[in-house]
Amino acid sequence: MMAAGMDPRSSWNRITLADLERSLLAPGAGGFLAAGGGEVLGCVGYRPDGDRTLTLNKLATVPQARRLGVGRALVREVEHVARMGGYGRVLLAVSQFNLDVLPFYDRLGYTVTDEPYSHAHPDSPAPVVLVKEVRAEESAPGHPITPLTDKDAP
Repeated sequence: MMAAGMDPRSSWNRITLADLERSLLAPGAGGFLAAGGGEVLGCVGYRPDGDRTLTLNKLATVPQARRLGVGRALVREVEHVARMGGYGRVLLAVSQFNLDVLPFYDRLGYTVTDEPYSHAHPDSPAPVVLVKEVRAEESAPGHPITPLTDKDAP
């Protein structure tokens, strides 16, 4: 993720393949890739944390894809999964080394909470935790989760 412009102090740079597998392949977990022109532009992961919370994690975009709506579209996909899965909220954590992204999440309706983040890397400072309430909708047979399209991106 250094190539994506991540701060070298970020926990992203200490994540191993095994860490990613535990996070993205856990029961109920998943993720999305954004691609264009044959290149990966961004990624995001999610995992359930209890009955009511879907945790968004591993959001990253390459520098040339920033401010083009890629990150926003990836976050919206996770929010869509949360709504269709019956979760009431999406929770995420921002590294102390990446606080410049807080206005991005604020524009998307996320607010800072004092909840602890149980997935914080033990060698990193405590992250800023944000949460957004989403209207939960149970996915029903015949109404599968519908992926967002390019028309949904800003």
